[in-house]
Amino acid sequence: MMMNLFNLKDKVVLITGACGVLGGEMARYLLTQQATVAILHYKKEALTSTVEELRQISNKVTGYICNVVDESSLKRASDQIVKDFGKIDVLINAAGGNKPGATVGPTQSVFDVDVNQFKEVIDLNLFGSIIPSLVFGKEMAKNKNGVIINVSSMASDRAITRIMGYSASKAAINNFTKWMAVELAQKYGDGMRVNAIAPGFFIANQNRKLLTNEDGSYTERGTTILKNTPMNRFGNPEDLCGAIHYLASDASKFVTGTVVRIDGGFNAFSGV
Repeated sequence: MMMNLFNLKDKVVLITGACGVLGGEMARYLLTQQATVAILHYKKEALTSTVEELRQISNKVTGYICNVVDESSLKRASDQIVKDFGKIDVLINAAGGNKPGATVGPTQSVFDVDVNQFKEVIDLNLFGSIIPSLVFGKEMAKNKNGVIINVSSMASDRAITRIMGYSASKAAINNFTKWMAVELAQKYGDGMRVNAIAPGFFIANQNRKLLTNEDGSYTERGTTILKNTPMNRFGNPEDLCGAIHYLASDASKFVTGTVVRIDGGFNAFSGV
């Protein structure tokens, strides 16, 4: 008899960026599914606050201080997590963001981009997924079993104006996802899987000022996005949870190297 393919009970799930809007919603949902959740963040105060909030849902959540672009701090966190739980089943790389200098302003051109801030965005979005994948993936590989879920973006495969640094880093995430999927499957077997989700337009902390005015109305950019999204709305954080559940569970045990779009039809629409 086939077991429940969607069962996440007692799976040890690590989430970077869980103190943010989207990562936080993933953590809340996974706790309702009886997963054991470890959230990773570099600021103690934010981490403590988030853990306290999540424990209102379930006490199966623990916080670990580490920096997603600092290999040594990730290794310390990994050692402690394995000591606490004995294994790592799933890693969700939800940490990411943007910086003003890596964005082309309304009155600027690409030649005004701050190269140093561009590099910082690449570090956070790309290496902030690569380094955790290497550190925690190494622990998964010891058991030849584990799932890595990266967070890409619909900005990764087309030119969406202004967000130059963010787009470039997310495009690299797609390639890394495919590359890592092939590498782990060939070297460690079919128990190792790597996939990504590509959210469309969700209002989160890093893009709120680009999409909404102070009075809550949409900016010109926000309105344009909705015109090009067949469902005619921005995503809600909970819209990501079904895909996360699927990719984290045995329901997707023959799925690796994929990028799942969650975009309300944005990618399918030609604009006409």
